[in-house]
Amino acid sequence: GEKVSSKSLDMMMSKLARRGPDSSGKWIEGAIGFGHQRLSIIDLSNHASQPMVDEVLDLVLVFNGTIYNYKSLRQDLVKQGYTFFSHSDTEVIIKAYHFWGEDCVTHLDGMFAFCVWNQKTNQLFVARDRMGIKPLYFSLTNQAFSFASNTQALVAVGADTGINSVALQQQLSLHGVVPAPNTILNGVNKI
Repeated sequence: GEKVSSKSLDMMMSKLARRGPDSSGKWIEGAIGFGHQRLSIIDLSNHASQPMVDEVLDLVLVFNGTIYNYKSLRQDLVKQGYTFFSHSDTEVIIKAYHFWGEDCVTHLDGMFAFCVWNQKTNQLFVARDRMGIKPLYFSLTNQAFSFASNTQALVAVGADTGINSVALQQQLSLHGVVPAPNTILNGVNKI
């Protein structure tokens, strides 16, 4: 596929910067690119910076949210032989994904939206908390799958901004609620 443009990633990240003003990070490898704007809460060190790359497990993760039970999950995963390089809930998600696979989400107590790239299998896994507290929007075209925590980041890289007539009907008839996967924009969906 096409290579990810650093400029496109920068444009998306600029639309998220006010929500993550503490630091930013990018990871690009060929056709895959992750960007993150960080609001430091749990582990304030650079070890918890994102995108987080686990060189041992060949996993890359971007994550928005808080995992409330990360300390107990960390203890469980240490008992399974995992070693940690940070004190973050972010790294706990990486290890949990490695250990439980997609079922890791059933072990996570919190509000979250995350995406993990498995460099060994070339697989992308995207998830969000069951209540949808942390939003996850995406755009799927013939050229790319793009995702972000707000719609403006997707519009910045060319998502179709035409009005989705089904979503407009839902907006007006369901008292301002547009159920997933629709959003008011044709080119943007939500999980």
